[in-house]
Amino acid sequence: MKIGLVGSIHELGWEVLRSQGHSIIEVADVSASNLKKELADVSGIILRTAQMPNEVIDACSDLQIIARHGVGYDNVDLNYLNKKNIALGVTGTANAVSVAEHVMTFFLQLTKNIHLSDELTRNGKFQEKANLPSFFELYQKNVLILGFGRIGQEVARRCLGFDMNVYVYDPYVDLKIIQNFGCHSITTEDGFKTADFISIHLPLNQETKNFINSNSIKKMKDSCVIVNTARGGVINEEDLYNALKNKQIRAAGLDVFEQEPPPANHPLFSLKNILLTPHNAALSLECRKRMAIESAETVSFFLKDRDKLNIQNIINRKELGI
Repeated sequence: MKIGLVGSIHELGWEVLRSQGHSIIEVADVSASNLKKELADVSGIILRTAQMPNEVIDACSDLQIIARHGVGYDNVDLNYLNKKNIALGVTGTANAVSVAEHVMTFFLQLTKNIHLSDELTRNGKFQEKANLPSFFELYQKNVLILGFGRIGQEVARRCLGFDMNVYVYDPYVDLKIIQNFGCHSITTEDGFKTADFISIHLPLNQETKNFINSNSIKKMKDSCVIVNTARGGVINEEDLYNALKNKQIRAAGLDVFEQEPPPANHPLFSLKNILLTPHNAALSLECRKRMAIESAETVSFFLKDRDKLNIQNIINRKELGI
């Protein structure tokens, strides 16, 4: 069967597809017109970050499955896939560790300001360390995790390892699961008031768009640090900019943006109390290998060997009756 790769993946993913006898086409030009032409006869698609418009899906007469090289799927219309009886897969077990480590890196850098100590030392000002701004411990601080899927749970494990008090908001997760992790369930109202750190792991949808905004920020401590490695639209960036500029909160770390790539003159770029990365939290070498293998296996096993398929990786399995 023919598989389309919309965006490059690690060679290990190619090896999985070749070993299953698939023919592979890699598409670099992700314009809708080119996608319609290149993908017209594919049975499966592995999709990275490019948009997959419905008109492209219509042009793929043999398409049975799209597998995201990641866990978010806001670049494809799930409802439309359901209407067309096309499966949507994700790499559900591949990226949690890498993203969780990225979150902890944000936490530590935004409280320790290691770059300032490094700069002072390199510039021969070793004895002026008392002039550095205060830095802070994670120990016994309160962290609010918004969304308690695989990534949120991995973040919780690491926060507990730092002896932090972990609070979780996720109305879709059973209370016992949260408690078994050694965490505490909390409402957003109380969570925003309690948190020294907030880590966002929510999907982007109508319910979560602008979930963090001026109203929620007003409830937070002025020492709060917000980190978003989920989707950009979950935070209202204008409200975040104003909060950081006016020192309503201490700092923020963003791996994701409402518009990607963000404009070169983005107001957030002018602030020193924010740390920015280019949506690469899940792009450690180990994670890229895992995502390539898992997305390739999801497509291949769905098409050729359902007994080997990790059914939990198919988002719309109930809608498709599988």
